Amino acid sequence: MVTQNVSALLNNAKAIKCMYYNKTLSSSDISNYIGKSIPHAIKVLNELIKEGYVIEKGYASSSGGRKPLQYSLIPDTHYIVSVAMSQFYIQIGILDMNNCFVAEIVQHELKLYDLTPEYLVTEINNFIASSGVDKSKILGVGITMPGFVDPARGVNYTFLECKDQSLVDYVQQAIALPVFIENDSTAIALGEQKFGVAINQDDAMVINLGWGIGLGMIVNGEIFRGHSGLAGEFSHIPLIKNGKLCKCGKHGCLETEASLIAITSKAAEEIRQGQSSSLAKYSSIDADAIINEAIKGDILSVKLISEAAYHIGQCLAILIHIMNPATVILSGKASVIGRLWMAPIQQAINEHCIPRLAEYTQVVISNLTSNAQLIGGAVLVVENIGKLLGEKIDALNLELNINE
Repeated sequence: MVTQNVSALLNNAKAIKCMYYNKTLSSSDISNYIGKSIPHAIKVLNELIKEGYVIEKGYASSSGGRKPLQYSLIPDTHYIVSVAMSQFYIQIGILDMNNCFVAEIVQHELKLYDLTPEYLVTEINNFIASSGVDKSKILGVGITMPGFVDPARGVNYTFLECKDQSLVDYVQQAIALPVFIENDSTAIALGEQKFGVAINQDDAMVINLGWGIGLGMIVNGEIFRGHSGLAGEFSHIPLIKNGKLCKCGKHGCLETEASLIAITSKAAEEIRQGQSSSLAKYSSIDADAIINEAIKGDILSVKLISEAAYHIGQCLAILIHIMNPATVILSGKASVIGRLWMAPIQQAINEHCIPRLAEYTQVVISNLTSNAQLIGGAVLVVENIGKLLGEKIDALNLELNINE
């Protein structure tokens, strides 16, 4: 069997999801979330307790009346593997049913353009084997990456092309576990929506400050993907007439001036021209070096980040005019220096956005920092607990029985 018997979990998917996202809840809380009566919620909880998924956590505090009994998921019943890829790195982590990392996060350098599906499978299998976690307890694997990703078809139209089958089908068969894929910025928005500053936000734009500049969109409380699932290409807004060719084949995209790739290239050129900076001590300047030196106050690093931030703010002004979001969240790799992004972004919004619109949008910094994408990958699997996860498990078990 690919995964342990999970019928009770799949049959009570709504209850499992709400407890995964909220750690501890009362029967009344769960009743409200699943849209059923309190007696029905108690029946579900009793079944999940019997099956070993849920535990009573004692009574919550109360200002008056009977104290409600609290429940939570037992953390080690199942695990989720999250694979987060950028253009130059792969990170893999494993989380329990309380959304806690249970093994050291592994990170390797790579060039996504050169990455093969076979290499990806090897990385995942090696990680699982070294994690110490029983593979039969793994619910699924969430893979998140840049590019034009179609989660329904299981393909990335930009990277990791597979012949004769989808990327999801190939990886799923090779590792014998359910697999789900999503665009990296959309995954970050999922993480922010469930565990970050977008909790309880119906309308939020999540900016992925990374090697590119991605956008995850929360509209009316749901992840917005657009007609063909490819919405959010914020990086490719044609903003600047700089003549620079973007990797998308167009000129003047925001990414050519404001991404970490662009900032790194500008920093290297400044150092070559003799600009005084603490970056000069690095044999090879990368984004981490610029971020670290900016935190220490290096003038060149701060200047380059501020210039990039202003351009991002210009594009955010366009986004605010179109979407009128309640919140813009700065997330992703470079959000660790969020305070350096804030002032130039806000300046650009003030200069380019109609005040009546701008005053209703708050710009905030993520509290998930560099783990946002990994957490989003785990949420991706949890969101699919139910029919789709069950179908994947059944298909894998059927294939396993045939091969035996």
